[in-house]
Amino acid sequence: MGPEMVIWIVGICTGGWLINNWIRAKHGYPLEDEWGGKTALTDSNHPEAERKIALLSNDNEQLTGKISRLEERIAVLERIATDGGTRLADEIERLR
Repeated sequence: MGPEMVIWIVGICTGGWLINNWIRAKHGYPLEDEWGGKTALTDSNHPEAERKIALLSNDNEQLTGKISRLEERIAVLERIATDGGTRLADEIERLR
């Protein structure tokens, strides 16, 4: 095993590290430095990032509201399904 083999091993490891960081940067993951530390990507290259965050926050609030309404409806349906008919029939009679 001569010095050529060592050069090949170092080259392959460096190439793998470069490819790994390229894939991570392409998909928005933090980049890894040569000692295993992480470097987060900044949004300075994306001027629309704040606008997207605001839109997603608005969507999140709407979906949270829908989920809470659905949870209330499911609770009523569970109460009706597990009632056995006695309490529900009494409530219906009281409403008449």
